[in-house]
Amino acid sequence: MLEACYRAGAFPMADDYGRIEFYRSNPRSVLEFGELRVTKSLARVIRKGTYEVRVDGDFEGVVRACADRDETWINAEIIAAYARLHRAGKAHSVEAYREGELVGGLYGVSLGGAFMGESMFTRARDASKVCFVHLVRRLQERGYALLDCQIQNDHLASLGAKEIPDREYYRRLALALRLDRNFV
Repeated sequence: MLEACYRAGAFPMADDYGRIEFYRSNPRSVLEFGELRVTKSLARVIRKGTYEVRVDGDFEGVVRACADRDETWINAEIIAAYARLHRAGKAHSVEAYREGELVGGLYGVSLGGAFMGESMFTRARDASKVCFVHLVRRLQERGYALLDCQIQNDHLASLGAKEIPDREYYRRLALALRLDRNFV
């Protein structure tokens, strides 16, 4: 069911009572790969190798870390559903480690040539941004056509995400879903 919702352009969120609802945002936040903004200080962090970046090293740990905040839409049922998608090869994480400790990361769903970003967390300066840059480069290298950021916020805007009308999003989603791409 979760995969079908993504294919239809919807994404889940649990409400304050633990009920899971599916949403569609209009406008939709996306990142054009060529418009990724990397500040000089972030580029320096990446060049220095401040963080070890891994893919799918601790998927469930990333999801749980994303849920570990005062207000969250990620409940136990959401964690279990994404863990199942991960085992099926359709959900992935990008993680930042420092001295062996998970200090930042993000996760999302990969279908065809579309990657739908779900959430990110950071416990160390720029750790989630390093993961985001790694994600964008990985998607670009593998020929993905769409990075769906869902709902725009200041953090995503600072990285280059922009909003597009839902009609444009659904057109681009349909094209991306026709592609055969492999995240790993």
